[in-house]
Amino acid sequence: MPEGKIMKALSGFYYVKCDNGVYQCRGRGLFRKKNITPLVGDVVEFDISNPNEGYIYEVKKRHNQMRRPPIANIDQAIIVVSAKEPDFSALLLDRFLVLVEAKRIEPVIFISKVDMLSEQEEKRIKEIQESYRQIGYQVETSSTKDGSDLQQLIPYFSDNISVIAGQSGVGKSSLLNKLNPLLDIETNEISNSLGRGKHTTRHVELVEIAGGLVADTPGFSSLEFDEIELEELPDCFPEMEARKENCKFRGCMHINEPKCAVKAALENEEITEFRYEHYVQFYHEIKDRKPRY
Repeated sequence: MPEGKIMKALSGFYYVKCDNGVYQCRGRGLFRKKNITPLVGDVVEFDISNPNEGYIYEVKKRHNQMRRPPIANIDQAIIVVSAKEPDFSALLLDRFLVLVEAKRIEPVIFISKVDMLSEQEEKRIKEIQESYRQIGYQVETSSTKDGSDLQQLIPYFSDNISVIAGQSGVGKSSLLNKLNPLLDIETNEISNSLGRGKHTTRHVELVEIAGGLVADTPGFSSLEFDEIELEELPDCFPEMEARKENCKFRGCMHINEPKCAVKAALENEEITEFRYEHYVQFYHEIKDRKPRY
């Protein structure tokens, strides 16, 4: 039985790509009973005995999946944040990073519109960039002028399944269109009255860009931490995860515990204060969330 990857899901049909081409398939009736929903990005076994329509017989084990948008086996998330219009927000960036880290997806930080900054603002952004690089994150920047520096992103796409995530109005769809003009994803200018962008995508689809596959719908349409448990949060901050073995107490949450290696690193300025403040904010957000039933 051939194996392929689901490239698009639309109206109950799954479009599976294998070496011989793309086949329109349905899921087995048994899937519904077993509560299995095939997702874009899934590797599947399928039957193509009928030339017009195939059936998916097995969904291979996923290494991760997202609920919004529904997609599986993502290798990386390119997180697009703007330096200006809308203004750069480290809090928002850290929120995206936590969501990405919780799914064990590799993040790439992409700061757009850096040419719009004043000299003082540029200095601050460079300091923030450096602090993220020291944690181990890949950070790239681009200007609004001609988009030619988007070429620096191309090596990241090769042989990966990627999602583009970021705040409204930072140009996620425009970025994809510049990388692959054939996409022509529908975009809207930032609404001046609302100060935010709009995006309309009707289904999830993987499109080919620079030797890799990219979801043509923005990742993380919800920025809530409703899928993250409190004890998982410290591991979503790599600089904390790296030090947890040195804490006195196993399962240290790095809040009030004595002899905490993370708090010591904070005092020694080995961990940035703003990152720790965001961690504490997220900690209380998850701790105070209403129980799910």
